[in-house]
Amino acid sequence: MLVFRLIGESFRFAWDALRQNKLRTSLSLLGITIGIFIIIAVFTAVDTMRNQIQSSVDKLGSNTLFVQKWPWIFGDSYPWWKYINRPEPSYRDYLALKERMETAQGVCFEISASNRTIKYGSSSVEGVNLNAATFEYDKTWNLEFASGRYFTENESQSGSPVCIMGAEVAEGLFGEADPVGKQIKLMGRRVTVIGVFKKEGEDMLGMSQDKNVLIPMVLARGIFDVSSERYNPQVTVRGKENVSFEEVEGELQGQMRAIRRISPGQEDDFSLNKTTMLSNQLDIMFSAINVGGWVIGLFSILVGGFGIANIMFVSVKERTNIIGIQKSLGAKNYFILFQFIFEAIALCLMGGLCGLLLVYLGVLLVSNTTDFKAALYFSNVMLGVGVSVAIGIISGFWPAFSASRLDPVEAIRS
Repeated sequence: MLVFRLIGESFRFAWDALRQNKLRTSLSLLGITIGIFIIIAVFTAVDTMRNQIQSSVDKLGSNTLFVQKWPWIFGDSYPWWKYINRPEPSYRDYLALKERMETAQGVCFEISASNRTIKYGSSSVEGVNLNAATFEYDKTWNLEFASGRYFTENESQSGSPVCIMGAEVAEGLFGEADPVGKQIKLMGRRVTVIGVFKKEGEDMLGMSQDKNVLIPMVLARGIFDVSSERYNPQVTVRGKENVSFEEVEGELQGQMRAIRRISPGQEDDFSLNKTTMLSNQLDIMFSAINVGGWVIGLFSILVGGFGIANIMFVSVKERTNIIGIQKSLGAKNYFILFQFIFEAIALCLMGGLCGLLLVYLGVLLVSNTTDFKAALYFSNVMLGVGVSVAIGIISGFWPAFSASRLDPVEAIRS
């Protein structure tokens, strides 16, 4: 009960200091407020961006590998001259992997032709991504449909003139009408719409089916050269659920080396790209941003800490006779020490809570005025509170210690 009463009195003294000296105390708390605001705002922005980007990366699949010519990760000593001579992943590679891979849930060959125009009657949509894939596309990607269905195996193998389109393409061509069963014109061919992907919205990495049109690979082979580098051919491999990612990666690398007839000791002439490569790069980038937020915020908190220490020295000076009376009535040194430390913590908490309130208002503003969904996580709130308490202890210790060492007789006389 004594501890709770001590904390209550300390908060009352802190409030009195703020009420009686509004300008002086507010200016001193401003450094704490700005420091906490910067640190928590940076952490909140980083966490929000990390989650947004990670959700985009997760669309690729945590157990999915992409056989491509170029690696995703670029460094300072990027040997582009080595990669430029590599062969593109081919339809032959896909057929061989499909036959040989035992740990794969699905093996798919894909190409992409960007910036195409799709027409229906007098309506047209420009900037469409035309994707072509083999029948296993739904086994390597997570597909959700607003209407219609996926290709049948017969449609895929025979190259039937059918397609599945994204929500934005469907809306641009047909408005509110259901496009399923209608014929559109793409690259000079008439194809029938059999499905519409569920609207996903734009993500941080720009990966969305909303502006895509998907056709069978056999159909695409009759329209353009699917092995051309300009169409970014790739083989996508998703491992089975009960098989470890490392096992899938090891088998895929071994099978590709065998298919390409690469001798032992020779380097791979292909890249196995995976989502962990992106995640690791994101962790490095966000860690650097976090460090920057700490550095900037700590400078502000340092100034605020000196301000709190100044307030506490003034408070000790103004209440010297009260300290003497308390000691003469039997108050121990630790009681006086904790009284002033709790008061410094209370002041810092006021400043820290103001900083957290500003972050929360910023989160609400961003979430309500943009499509970017920001979030202030409880861990960041606790971090802000914890930093405020730490600064209060550090700033208030020396004034509190000097108050606890006062001689009661001399303190009363003052």
